Amino acid sequence: MGIRIGIVGAGGNTRLRHIPGFRAIDDVEIVGVVNRTRESSEKSAQEFSIPEVFNHWQDMIDSPNIDAVCIGTWPYMHCDITIAALSANKHVLTEARMAMNLAESRRMLEAAKASDRVAMIVPAPFYFTYEPTLLDMVQEGEFGDLLEIQVSALGGGYDPDTPLSWRQRRDYSGHNIMSMGIFNETIRRYAGHEKTVFAYGKTFVSERFNSETNSKAKIDIPDSLGIVAEHHSGAMAVYHFSNVAKGGRNSTIEMYGTRGGFRLENDKALLVERDGSLRELVVPENKTYAWNVEQEFIESIQSGVPVTRTSFEEGVRYMEFTEAVTISMMESRPVNLADL
Repeated sequence: MGIRIGIVGAGGNTRLRHIPGFRAIDDVEIVGVVNRTRESSEKSAQEFSIPEVFNHWQDMIDSPNIDAVCIGTWPYMHCDITIAALSANKHVLTEARMAMNLAESRRMLEAAKASDRVAMIVPAPFYFTYEPTLLDMVQEGEFGDLLEIQVSALGGGYDPDTPLSWRQRRDYSGHNIMSMGIFNETIRRYAGHEKTVFAYGKTFVSERFNSETNSKAKIDIPDSLGIVAEHHSGAMAVYHFSNVAKGGRNSTIEMYGTRGGFRLENDKALLVERDGSLRELVVPENKTYAWNVEQEFIESIQSGVPVTRTSFEEGVRYMEFTEAVTISMMESRPVNLADL
């Protein structure tokens, strides 16, 4: 018998990546779906020829016809569904961001440790093509000691009339401000863990129309966020996220060491020589890494290969970062991650 997948929340990334990814694997079948409403569930089932529609995610967890669940909901549901699924001996692939906050992520990790099922988070998707080569170069000391890290995720555009999004609702997104968690996951692969963070955020549109309540809703999640972090290695990282900087530098990562560095932008990798000159990094085909998330999840189930991108342990690490950022922003002080 093959592996039977249930989809909880057939949202954008699930439709774009996970459903096609699972369908491309032999002996894997998507057998059920459940969304926020019955109507939405039936629509997804019809669109993707999924045989069973569930009324509630708990019904899917209880079903003996499901071996694994793919959680594509907003973060506010990740913890409860994950813990219930693992307790029912289901394997779990949950969408990033891992959880609403650090406490939830730790509960999820405890549940994963208590289970023999596979527990995996969808990894940060940035610059997969270059990552294996650049990680080797960092570990081999080709850039010397890392000193400075710059992350820019600027986009959006000022528009006070745009209705409220789940990303602007703390009751749906928790501490996951814009894309800071998944960028931090990427940075940690290269630079290790942070020791201290200081953050400052600014909300430019304090109210937006909430279509669920047909009224204005107050917003306390920032439109612009700056973070300074010191890593245990001594490297300094500066992050800038913005929803009002249309045309700004988006998804750009820069790292500089004592012997050079690299810059990731516009789907390219540029090496920075010691004299400041740039040259494009050309990666051999056998060293590239492409999106292979669904295959890795299934291989881990079938063969017991440990999850690397991304384990619940690493998920808790980036949730520590988001927790520290939130505390720092709210209390206007540096936060030591060891105190969390």
